[in-house]
Amino acid sequence: MPIIGAHVSTAGGYKNAIIKAEKIGAECIQIFGASPRSYTAKMPDKKSIEEYKIALKNSTVKKVFLHAAYLVNLASDNKDIFKKSVRNLIDHLQIAEMLGAQGLIFHIGSGKDQPREQALKLTLYGMKEVLKNVHGKTELIMENTAGSGQKIGRDAKELGWLLKQMKSKRVKVCVDTAHALEAGVIEKFTPKEVKKFLDEYDKEVGLSAQGGRERNISAFHINDSKTEFNSHHDKHENIGQGHIGLVGFKNLARDKRMKDMPWILEVPGFNGEGPDKKNVEILKRVCK
Repeated sequence: MPIIGAHVSTAGGYKNAIIKAEKIGAECIQIFGASPRSYTAKMPDKKSIEEYKIALKNSTVKKVFLHAAYLVNLASDNKDIFKKSVRNLIDHLQIAEMLGAQGLIFHIGSGKDQPREQALKLTLYGMKEVLKNVHGKTELIMENTAGSGQKIGRDAKELGWLLKQMKSKRVKVCVDTAHALEAGVIEKFTPKEVKKFLDEYDKEVGLSAQGGRERNISAFHINDSKTEFNSHHDKHENIGQGHIGLVGFKNLARDKRMKDMPWILEVPGFNGEGPDKKNVEILKRVCK
């Protein structure tokens, strides 16, 4: 069974994210280490980190991930945006390291009018700069995109190429189910299509650790999609209320490669306040 979790708020301090997680039954969490809508990141103080670590140690939360700011664009040929993006990722990854998180999940960005090759080169250079400036074990985790415009990371092949070029055990991948459908990568989450989808990620990125292979997918973002297949419109929906549906997630959970995989909800919530206990409970029932 996957490890079911959710993105939770850190309002009032990092320790409150742990309290929130336990209230909704989340066994793994994703948080923002700093503002997701700013290029600048405030570093946490020693007290808040200590309180968080005590709360985490005494909780049932098994894994913690951070999510980077939405403004990050490592594929931008605008020097100012690129520089700010690298600096922001450095800061967020440093916070993740301070908190002892498994990794920092980030959206790569868009090359816009550039040739694809140039945008990919910028992405690689940016990630190398980030890792060079933040030492430790915390992972830098690329997320797949819904595929609008010239965004980088639409499918397993492109993410796998970036992974191979980076040649770093700290670089990993996060797969978002809604983004995969919206990008036109998988239309129906039937057993056949799920197997094909996961086989591709296993081949290009590395989903299972069997045969001495590296497991390069660190987590899944489990989101239903408000928009249709190949819409390229990133819009999440509560579990069972979108175009993937309960049966689709059940088929995904049945694959043995999902065992112990962190499944992180980023849904709007039935009360409109983000991932909630109802979504967590629905997903846990689906996975049984």
